[in-house]
Amino acid sequence: MARRNHFADDACEAFTSNLVGDGIKPSSLIGDAALRDRVQRLWLAWTDEADADGLTDFYGLQAMVAREMFVAGECFVRLRPRRAEDGLLVPLQLQLLQSEMLPFEKTEVLPSGNRIRCGIEFDAIGRRVAYHFRRRHPGNSTDQGPVPPETVRVPAADVLHIYRPIDARQIRGLPHVAPAMVRLFLLDQYGDAELDRKKTAAMFAGFITKTAPEEPMMGEAEADLNGTAIASLEPGTMQVLLPGEDVKFSSPADVGGGYEAFQYRTLLAVSASLGLPYHCPYHLVTGDVRQANYSSLRAELVEFRRRIGQLQHGLIVHQLCRAVWRRLLETAALSGALDVDPAAARPVQWIPPRWDWVDPLKDIQAQVLAMEAGITSRRKVVEATGYDVEDVDRENAADAHRVDRLGLRYRTSPGETQGARATPATRAQPGDGDTGTNGSDVAKSTGPGPEQE
Repeated sequence: MARRNHFADDACEAFTSNLVGDGIKPSSLIGDAALRDRVQRLWLAWTDEADADGLTDFYGLQAMVAREMFVAGECFVRLRPRRAEDGLLVPLQLQLLQSEMLPFEKTEVLPSGNRIRCGIEFDAIGRRVAYHFRRRHPGNSTDQGPVPPETVRVPAADVLHIYRPIDARQIRGLPHVAPAMVRLFLLDQYGDAELDRKKTAAMFAGFITKTAPEEPMMGEAEADLNGTAIASLEPGTMQVLLPGEDVKFSSPADVGGGYEAFQYRTLLAVSASLGLPYHCPYHLVTGDVRQANYSSLRAELVEFRRRIGQLQHGLIVHQLCRAVWRRLLETAALSGALDVDPAAARPVQWIPPRWDWVDPLKDIQAQVLAMEAGITSRRKVVEATGYDVEDVDRENAADAHRVDRLGLRYRTSPGETQGARATPATRAQPGDGDTGTNGSDVAKSTGPGPEQE
């Protein structure tokens, strides 16, 4: 459905781009600034080597996981230790496995007493101890090697199962697109039927009534078994009709007036089936913003972002990012890539991608007022933009130092009051301005005076 239906494909892309964007990134909470910087630099360098297939980086893997969650409801990430001679910065890589790699039909009781349910092995108290993966994808027709055993047992400690648990004791994921599949399929069929109807109607240019059927017309082909014949027309053709003959040109009916309204309502229902607010995913999926306005978009974006934030922190961060961060620190300490106690370096917060504002000026002014009133901190405001506040501070300090060293001067130099609230250091006085053509002095003002503020 996600590959063949353009509405489903657009919904999948919108879901992925909003859930992970350019990546959910870590900000270490280690108190030692030097150690924190070393950990952050190690992480940044390792992200380029994270993919076992070498196709993307860690943040690209996040996008692939998000897409698999939308399409299949779940994704498996296998933590693959590597040898020292592989030449990796940290001997650890991630391998993504599709949902089809874990067979649903594999359900049995093992001699040890453990039970396998839908490919997942549980112990006596219900803990996951292993996953029984297929060695080959069931849809791969290009792998023609020797036939190995059907499945291989992988310890649960080396597998991350990313899915959204909806019900208690749920063990496999449900595709996000599943509730909308029937409506999308029927809408696709309806669109095809309307297109076929229009194509069929457009094939008939006109209908000829003849008083003498035995006399052929120009361009008329031989009649079929039912006595029906078709006369074709070429550009510039002029046909002389016999007395009593008549031509009626076809007037095919246009698409019904309710077609667009039906499609709009169906797509709204599809958006609701995806568990997202109505108009927000509708315009993301279809690109149609005719029935949306500034207020409705802002209202729907609030609800949309709240639900996306729930998935970001409850799924991607909790099930994927935290586990990868913990394993990376342990592997780096064991391999000597990082001289640190993994438990001491574990505290971290994850920063989701920034949300673009509908009205940047109003939103930024509201954040500035919230900081001045002590309602929020500058760290929270900066992190809402998708950046680490310490990185921003270092960049500001470096910019200010470079501007100072080079003797540059900008209207918005780092460390100065910015924007409409800025007050000039000296107020312009009458007579200080340029002299006009009439000999009078024209004062130049660079901003409001104290009494104007």
